[in-house]
Amino acid sequence: MKLVSQPRLTIVVPCYNEEPVLQASAQVLNGILQKLVTTNQVRSDSKILFVDDGSQDTTWDLITQLGHQDAVFTGLKFSRNYGQESALIAGMEVANHYSDLIITIDADLQDDPHIIPDMVAQSQQGIDVVYGVRNDRASDSWFKRTSAEGFYWFMKKLGVELVPNHSDFRLLTSRVVTALMTCKETNPFIRGIIPQLGFPSARLYYKRQPRQAGESKYPLHKMIQFALNGILSFSIAPIRMVLYFGLLVCGGALAMLIWILIQHAHGDVVTGWSSIMLSVWFLGGFQLIAISIIGEYVGRTFTEVKHRPRFIIQTDTYSKTFKSTEPTKFRLTHQTVTK
Repeated sequence: MKLVSQPRLTIVVPCYNEEPVLQASAQVLNGILQKLVTTNQVRSDSKILFVDDGSQDTTWDLITQLGHQDAVFTGLKFSRNYGQESALIAGMEVANHYSDLIITIDADLQDDPHIIPDMVAQSQQGIDVVYGVRNDRASDSWFKRTSAEGFYWFMKKLGVELVPNHSDFRLLTSRVVTALMTCKETNPFIRGIIPQLGFPSARLYYKRQPRQAGESKYPLHKMIQFALNGILSFSIAPIRMVLYFGLLVCGGALAMLIWILIQHAHGDVVTGWSSIMLSVWFLGGFQLIAISIIGEYVGRTFTEVKHRPRFIIQTDTYSKTFKSTEPTKFRLTHQTVTK
């Protein structure tokens, strides 16, 4: 798929309490976008779209001020906090009506935005998905680095295709976003869904920068929740693991029964409260774990079948910036012109 005219680019930036970094990030992204415009790589009406995920500080006020200063800055405001995945989906869904290329990047700009021109250049060569990938994790703590490596290893064993050391910094063409929007999960795991779509992809490596201000929006409990969401969204392997472990426990119990019968036959019987309680606590704990894992899947099914909206947009200053009610996109070609 090659571009036959200038594409319209939208940079989608999810925001949650980003007051300390928003002004600086906006200027950096705008500078990069204007260079793309002046070099005729993207259209002059390309936009930066901030998605306010129910921030409790002045994030939305800053987004509004930026929009008054320069029409390149636009925003979506959620009615409440829905989470980063929902913010990304909302931004891409709204932008896809008017954009040919969409880049998503976190507001703290720890992911290097200066490779954005290289991403756009890759799309000009027919690449539909360009992943921004960290070239190392030297700046992470030992725990974070080890847990991340363990997560990617475990997901690979489950048969889930992920791009290691890739977060949510990526370029997608319009047809990829259109395909992504057909996935209607209430709790989508975007990093796992996009590789499964199967479009041509490439990777660009960069060095991750330290956060300039504010604090991380992914403390330990959110990292654990994110990892569980990825595992439970793509595999029933945990349930099968519980089944196999249960069979192993039953086999051990049977072996113990045979051993007890042999001991009785020899008259060598030692009654012990500790051994009984150990067995009770072990099996009881295993049953609770098994019920919890199954309950997670049942709960997710319960959430999905209700078909409640993944997010509610309270304010949209992006769509109104385009005068025409009919979205205008450049044409794509893949041998013959297709869309």
